[in-house]
Amino acid sequence: MNKKKPVDTSYLEVEQFLKLCLFNDGLSKNTIDAYRRDLNILIKWSAKKTLLSLSTVHINDFINHLLSEDRSDKSVARCVSTIKRFYQFAYAAKLISSDPAGLLKSPKIIKSIPLVISEEQVVKLLETPDLNSILGKRDRAILELMYASGLRVSELVNLEYGQLNLSAGLVQVVGKGNKERIIPIGEIAIEYLEVYIKQSRPVLAKGKWLDALFISRIARKMTRQTLWHRIKILAAESGIYANLSPHGLRHAFATHLVNHGADLRTVQLLLGHSDLSTTQIYTHVAKKRLKSVHSNHHPRG
Repeated sequence: MNKKKPVDTSYLEVEQFLKLCLFNDGLSKNTIDAYRRDLNILIKWSAKKTLLSLSTVHINDFINHLLSEDRSDKSVARCVSTIKRFYQFAYAAKLISSDPAGLLKSPKIIKSIPLVISEEQVVKLLETPDLNSILGKRDRAILELMYASGLRVSELVNLEYGQLNLSAGLVQVVGKGNKERIIPIGEIAIEYLEVYIKQSRPVLAKGKWLDALFISRIARKMTRQTLWHRIKILAAESGIYANLSPHGLRHAFATHLVNHGADLRTVQLLLGHSDLSTTQIYTHVAKKRLKSVHSNHHPRG
């Protein structure tokens, strides 16, 4: 008679690992959820074996299985990273005598150059919301803040009213890994944020006290999905037919800074990148400034 796999054991070990990631490493909820999804897929694939009984051969077979499903290299690489981290935890906790994922290699990822809208397109997008409406005032404030600061979508929807200091022209952001950074914002963004806070936010809040800076029409904190939907609509109304996402304004923020002479280290700090190599992608998209520098300074430009 075949013995059934003790499924609960694997799930329990995964939850112990995720708690450690959450409390010791301060990883975001989105990252924790991604880790859980990846490990749950491995649990289901491993059939009658527990995670702690898998060998290097088993794990390599699993990675090949993912590749055979035509998953993107980025998706598989993330899964490999999750698995490696889980087994590092298990080995450190002495739950296993050796690390079966220690020599696991991720598929090589070719970094794609992000789609960046021009400064002219940004202006059209910023001017699209109807400032005669409550939601229009909110949307204009959102767009101006995103372009002025380069905030991630998750950072913007989780931004609290108390993190904004308009008199100093600063916004305090808690980014990935609970890392805090202070970002300056310009006068134009401040102007539209003041309009939103005074004229629109109280109406949307409907008498409730809400910590969230940006509020939906149903008096709740805006969700990522709502923000995504609004920007898609506004992009279409502005005549930008590119597949613009909320992250597109973050790319535009960084690229336009580099175009106008900002150094990569400064852009890295503003974006909250832990590694400068992540920021270097903007040297590839900031072609306008590079061509200008070459023509102005090269003796045969």
